[in-house]
Amino acid sequence: MAEGITVKKEDDMSEWYSQIVLKSDLADHAPVKGCYIIKPRGYFIWEKIQEYFNQRLKLHGVKNAYFPLFIPEDFFHKETEHAKGFSPEVAWIDSKLTGKENRLAIRPTSETIMYNSYSKWIQSYKDLPLKINQWANVVRWETEATKLFLRSREFLWQEGHNAYETEEECEKDTYNYIEEYRKLSEELLAMPVLIGKKTKNETFAGAEFTLTIESFMPDGKALQCGTSHMLGQGFAKSFNIEFLGRNEKKENPWQNSWGFSTRLIGGIVMLHSDDKGLILPPRVAENKIAIIPIIFEKTKKEVIKKCKELEKSLKQFSPILDIREEYSPGWKYNEYELQGIPLRLELGPRDLEKGHVVVVRRDTGKKEFIKLDKLKLKIESLLDEIQDNLFQTAKQNLENSIVNSKSLSDMVKQIKNKKMVKAPFCNEIKCETSLKTKTEGITPRLISLEKDVKENSKCIICQKKANVIVYFSRSY
Repeated sequence: MAEGITVKKEDDMSEWYSQIVLKSDLADHAPVKGCYIIKPRGYFIWEKIQEYFNQRLKLHGVKNAYFPLFIPEDFFHKETEHAKGFSPEVAWIDSKLTGKENRLAIRPTSETIMYNSYSKWIQSYKDLPLKINQWANVVRWETEATKLFLRSREFLWQEGHNAYETEEECEKDTYNYIEEYRKLSEELLAMPVLIGKKTKNETFAGAEFTLTIESFMPDGKALQCGTSHMLGQGFAKSFNIEFLGRNEKKENPWQNSWGFSTRLIGGIVMLHSDDKGLILPPRVAENKIAIIPIIFEKTKKEVIKKCKELEKSLKQFSPILDIREEYSPGWKYNEYELQGIPLRLELGPRDLEKGHVVVVRRDTGKKEFIKLDKLKLKIESLLDEIQDNLFQTAKQNLENSIVNSKSLSDMVKQIKNKKMVKAPFCNEIKCETSLKTKTEGITPRLISLEKDVKENSKCIICQKKANVIVYFSRSY
């Protein structure tokens, strides 16, 4: 086992987070700067996310496909706003290999390469809606400091790209997918989120509007967990995607795109874990229980035999049976707490005599004595209780972190105190740009979807008429 966590979450969250990820075996640093390795325990979480979301995609009629990693440079130039928005982050293949006339980009996102194909595949209204998702890796050439799962030059994600016959069905689905992201975050990952629109400055390059889900981390920073973009017809026109409509005239389809990434894993680690180590929502934990026999020489054979029987009968929970004799039970307890195993089962000779087992919850540390003949059902209910407790605790913390503010100075003070500020805003790009310089990094995270701006409200930054209510904070 790696050395335990050596810093407290409240004292140095950045170092604490790095230690949690590395020492719980979720990921490791890569030899390439700005990249990291997802280890099997971490990748299992991503597989559970994929498994959950693929089922949801089927309900929406979305099919998975895969498109090339390399994108011709002229594809980016077909949509000027999109090209401008991504140009600082794009990594290019050396022109000595590709030729100077048309460089190849390493995929930062796939709108351009996918829509080149859509222009060939969509010919009639009968070809719509076209709904395609891909699970892929992307590269954004980060120049800022990187952080395991949360910010890196290469990461994994899903990106959906749909085309529709009408604006109405396109916009409806744009909202549907952000709602699916909310369900994924809250029901699978126990991570409560806020849903809203991005400001003009934060809207995806080339989109009419962007919807977002944002979670709030214990260090007072927001984490963007997924976005859904209403692209309108701009990309369709740029890539010459046309179809013969019901009126027998050529029309451009309406499009949206939507995605989330492996930063979700970083979010649940940061949100739920404690100074002992990792805490995982049971629904994404590979091994849901660890079975630890309390071994004495006289009763060793009987106790180990019963533990092996438990391992077999509880196989649906992918149990770890630890019969190593070179480590003490206490040492093992610490190891599995560090790894975030949701439940620990302890069985010694006295427990065997009484026909029960000691069950310890990772989230609360609470111990229970449970009869062996009721163990399976009780484990199922305890895992559900842990999942719900993690979500409800995080939800309460989120709600307690949101405060109202009427002045810029008060907003800065509140955000320094690890709060998210809800305030009126004019939603002008110039005002938003000035905020970043005045406050050293505070940004509007999302516009509230509720029509709750009062008639005489003034923008918290420029004091002009406010048009929307916005949640402000620092972010990852």
